[in-house]
Amino acid sequence: MRRICSGILCFVLLCACVPTAQAVGTSASSAILMDAESGRVLYEHNSDSERAIASITKLMTALLVVERLPDLDATVEIDPASIGVEGSSMYLKEGETLTVRELLYGLLLNSGNDAATALACHCAGSEEAFAQLMNERAAELGMAHSHFVNPHGLSQEGHYSTARDMAVLTAECLKHEEIVAIASTKTVTIGGRTMTNHNKMLWQYEGCIGMKTGYTILAGRTLITCAQRDGQRLIAVTLNDGNDWADHTALLDYGFSAYPRQTVIEAGEEVITLPVTASLTRFVPVAAAETVAYPLREGEEVTASYDIPQSLEAPLQEGQSVGSITYFLDGAEIGSTQLVCTRDVSREIAKGMTVRELLKKILVPGLFGLPASG
Repeated sequence: MRRICSGILCFVLLCACVPTAQAVGTSASSAILMDAESGRVLYEHNSDSERAIASITKLMTALLVVERLPDLDATVEIDPASIGVEGSSMYLKEGETLTVRELLYGLLLNSGNDAATALACHCAGSEEAFAQLMNERAAELGMAHSHFVNPHGLSQEGHYSTARDMAVLTAECLKHEEIVAIASTKTVTIGGRTMTNHNKMLWQYEGCIGMKTGYTILAGRTLITCAQRDGQRLIAVTLNDGNDWADHTALLDYGFSAYPRQTVIEAGEEVITLPVTASLTRFVPVAAAETVAYPLREGEEVTASYDIPQSLEAPLQEGQSVGSITYFLDGAEIGSTQLVCTRDVSREIAKGMTVRELLKKILVPGLFGLPASG
């Protein structure tokens, strides 16, 4: 069946007017602001520069733990390797037993290097084996400028990442409700330990849901923040930034103001009505199967390309896919959805019916002198 050329059905969507935002900058050596759902970069500065990253490393540790240890209430006995790790700590004791979930709180709130070591050893047998898993997962995520040597981020040769790679990692972490729930917790008391989140943005910025702080002399201050408003999540990452709280506030404000999430098409929204053959139902409306949304600046133009047949043949079922629509911004694809029938259409062939029988079926009874019944 010949399909309509995509270039024929092309339209322009002018995004809704939004307040013009001022330009933004930071004090960071590297920085990036990314829309979490679409991956669109809204601001960047040296975002691919490889640098020490300190404790924001622990987001990769948390991701691997929740992916590989689905039972977060399973217990872990603390071995000697996890005791006495330098830097920030949740103050584990040799031989005590905690759950994976409790260790994750210690990892993401207290930034416990001892918790990171305990989780790594429990998950992979050793820090070295866990670091290999970290690098394998980084490769899967496309983090081409990252290399991990330990699970906590203490300065060590060969341990580095970039602002862009860490934003990609954060977007993956946001897909796991367990990580979001823990990273967004301000304070909690578990097993006799009271832990308070080091991320001040949870108290200072409306809609903040974490994610991780970091500091070493080599890396400087590192910070990843995620915030959500009106169905949109933004990720800000700064590396070596002495003014990170203020910079993250400015970045997030800029993103929400200048690039609000715009709905291009709603799920269920009718797009076109197509003719139907092999049925007495002549036409069927076709609608979007899913919502497509994208962060857009004022005045940006989105174009659409349809892939649909010139007609459909019955029988058809409600929800049946009959084509697709793809959206573009400056020639780059930004989203797509299947197009589906909005109702059932049965196959009804007129073959073998007399003209009178056919007219009685498709015309209003009583017209043209036909009886209303019988």
